[in-house]
Amino acid sequence: MLPETMTCIEISQPGGPEVLRPAVRPLPQPKAGEVLIKVAAAGINRPDVLQRQGAYPAPPGASDLPGLEVSGSIVALGDGISSPAIGAEICALVPGGGYAEYCTVDARLCLPIPKGYDMVHAAALPETFFTVWHNVVERGQLKAGERFLVHGGAGGIGTTAIQLAKALGATIFATASPSHSSGVAAPRST
Repeated sequence: MLPETMTCIEISQPGGPEVLRPAVRPLPQPKAGEVLIKVAAAGINRPDVLQRQGAYPAPPGASDLPGLEVSGSIVALGDGISSPAIGAEICALVPGGGYAEYCTVDARLCLPIPKGYDMVHAAALPETFFTVWHNVVERGQLKAGERFLVHGGAGGIGTTAIQLAKALGATIFATASPSHSSGVAAPRST
């Protein structure tokens, strides 16, 4: 039996982390094509920080709660959904609402938890992997044997792009600023 309400984290006003407040809201209901997730963990992304600061409004129709990626278990299905099934442990890219005990998401944006990952680590995957997959594989059509340049190779998107390009068999070149080079000295002119 699912509860009627849930605890969530709201943004009381634009500002720093101190503006995040616990609140109680009605349990969201999955629409056709959606699933309801009992959230185990939520990722924290730059857009979440910008939303908290008042500089990144939620998309039209999305929850006003922050949180763009989660992991958890499917607890209810909207009309027309048979997979993933109730009880499936997944991670998902959500349009908002991840900072809550429960959130809804389009079933097509759910991924199985990768082997060797726990819920906390899986919650940090969807935003970067969906972004890189869409841009590099679907739009850019990167293929084995091609050369691939990654600017900002030390950041989240950059390291994900490097991993996916390597898995696809590309030759990878990357740039990174000295402040993100993990202690490796940058060449200097004398």
